[in-house]
This record gives sequence, C-alpha cells and structure tokens, in this order.
Amino acid sequence: MYFSELNLNPNLLRGIKDRGYTELTAVQQKTLDITLQGGDVAVQSQTGTGKTAAFLITLFERMLKEGPSAQKKALVIVPTRELAVQIEGEARLLNRHLGFRIGNFFGGVGYAAQIAAIKKGVDIIIGTPGRLLDFSERGDLRLKEVGSLVIDEADRLFDMGFLPDIRKLIRRLPDRSYRQSMLFSATLNRVSRRIADEHLDSPNFIEVTPEQLTVDTITQELYQVKSHIKLNLLLGILQRQEPRNALIFTNMRHVAFRLAKKLQINGFRCQHLTGDLPQAARLRVINDFTAGKFPVLVATDVAARGLHIDGLEMVINYDLPQDRENYVHRIGRTARAGNFGKAISLASEGTAEHLDAIESFIGMKIPVQAVSTDLFATDKSLEYESGERKRRTWRQKPGSTGGH
Repeated sequence: MYFSELNLNPNLLRGIKDRGYTELTAVQQKTLDITLQGGDVAVQSQTGTGKTAAFLITLFERMLKEGPSAQKKALVIVPTRELAVQIEGEARLLNRHLGFRIGNFFGGVGYAAQIAAIKKGVDIIIGTPGRLLDFSERGDLRLKEVGSLVIDEADRLFDMGFLPDIRKLIRRLPDRSYRQSMLFSATLNRVSRRIADEHLDSPNFIEVTPEQLTVDTITQELYQVKSHIKLNLLLGILQRQEPRNALIFTNMRHVAFRLAKKLQINGFRCQHLTGDLPQAARLRVINDFTAGKFPVLVATDVAARGLHIDGLEMVINYDLPQDRENYVHRIGRTARAGNFGKAISLASEGTAEHLDAIESFIGMKIPVQAVSTDLFATDKSLEYESGERKRRTWRQKPGSTGGH
C-alpha cells in the first residue's frame, strides 16, 4: 500500500513525499489502519520498521483534524536523549508544510532553553521521563492539555528503571478514554502488556511474527572462529570488504573500549560508544559517526539503543548477543528505508552457544562462510602493546629518568 492511498491531509502528504516515503511498511500499515481511526495500539516493533513515521503521521493527522480551536498537545516519551533528538528530526521533516511547534526536553543540559521553548508554546512534546516530570511538577508543562500519548521503546524504558516516572506522568494526563495512546516496544513482554492494559483504552495488540523479524535486504553471514584470532578475522573482513561505514557490537563495554583502541592502532578511524560515557561525549560520538567523520563505531547494546543511522552499510556482531532479540535489533540498523545492507556475525567459543536460540527466533539458519587463512590480517596492536610494555619497564628501572 502507498501513502498516497491514505486519506491524509494534503500538506502532510507533501511532507511524507519530501521525506522520500512512498510505500508503507508492514508495521506502518497495521498501525495506521487502527490509529487513523482513533484507536489505541500496543505494537511490537524493532528498529528499522518505520514505527516512528507511523506514530508521527498519526499525531499530525489527528491535530490537523482537530483544528486550532480544539487542538490538543501530543506527548512522546522516550528512554534516551539520542532517541529524542532523532524523533525530533524526523518530526521536523514531516512538519515542513504544517507549522506545528515541536519541543524536545531531556536531562544533561540546562533548563533555560527548554523553558523558553515551553513559554513560546509547543504542540508536540518529545522527551525523557525525568525531565518531563521535572517540568510537569514545576508547573511548566500542563499535561492535562495532552490529547495523544506515545510511549516509545517501552521495554527499554522499563529496563532503565523509568516505570515509576512513567506512571507518575500518565497520572497527570487526561483519563485514557479522553486521549489516544500508542505504545511501541521491541517485545511485548509481560510488563509492556500490563502497562498497555492499565493505561491504554482497549488497545489493539500488533505483533510482528518471527518470519518478519529480519529484513530481506540484509545479507547475513556467519564466521566460526577461535576467540584468540577473532580480531585478526575482523581486520581481514574490514580490509577486504572496505565498508563505507560499519557498526560493530560487543557484549561488554570494556571489550568495546579495547577493540576500538586496537582498530585505531591498525589504521581504522574508529570510536567506541558505551553506556558509561558522559552524555556530551556520547552525543558527540553519535553525531560525528552519523556525519561520516569516522567510518567505524564499536558499541554495546545499551549504548546503541535508539541509534539510527541512515545509509549504514554493515553491522558486525563481534560477539553474538546473549539475548536473541538483540540480534534483530542490531542487524536492523542496516538496510533501512529500502536500502541494502550486510550483517556479519563472528561465532567463537565464548558466544556460539547463543546461535541456536537466535536462529530459532529469526526462523532461519544464518549462512556459514568458509574461513581460509587469507581472510586473516596481522594485528599491529600486538607489536604496539609489546613496545609500550618495554618502554614502561625501561622507565621503571632504577636510575632511569624516563626522558629529558
């Protein structure tokens, strides 16, 4: 189905066309069938399925139909600053011909600019729970004026401990029968379903079946390799395939840090993204990677949640994820918006045990690639680290001054 077939406001359709959207994804079609009629939904939707556009189109169309005199505000609750910024960017693109006021509210920055935005007036409120609650308790945000609610990446919000804040925010909203509510989650687990049942009005549950979980335009490859030579294989793959950009996943943040350093020593412009980075540093790394200032980013699942990069060519699972659903989240960051992409996984003795669960979940066997000696590359970081150890030993010798 095409967006042009939907009975949407012509100016909204202009924004959709400008954005380059033509055909609806499965999640978009299933969601909009219900939400454009005013219904509530709880949607299982992983990264890259187009769910952001689905709820933004719903919000814009609802406000356009209400008109200025009866128009209610929309509230979008997200787990991270990075996701808030990305949704704001998408909203502004779709809003090009509409004129709605969009505000973004998150912690880690001063209050002044955000308070100024509230005073000017805001139609769509996007933000993280803590800062939204702050503004509501101070009386800056009047949540009784909200007519539409979106809870995005609900499972991530709950994992990060935001459930109490979300409950407080919802209590400040009009009753569920007087607002339209949408919940999106990578998995509709027990907590997500309970929140939907408690706070949405007779929600329609939309689930993506396992057959739909991986995109046909992603080429998946699996390499089986011993852990002590896994880096050599990774180097060989990067040198041979020369991806324009690549997102490499590890399971542990200390591994992400060390791997990024080793890739740098081997000549790759590379940074790491982990959950313990300060907010300003995290945002700088994401912005620089998105802008193409460096081609390789090493990240953990927690740090990369909500990270969307248009035109990402390759995802590499340096470690197979422990959670089978994270495999889908990871590889779904490539092949977005109809593009093609590649997902490469390295199975070593440390993580190969997760492979059966992953393949069962996605409903297919990941094609195994032959591993020959010419695929491996020399790791220059070993020589560098050996030299560093020698220099440290020399500096620590009695009588050594360590330099001039």
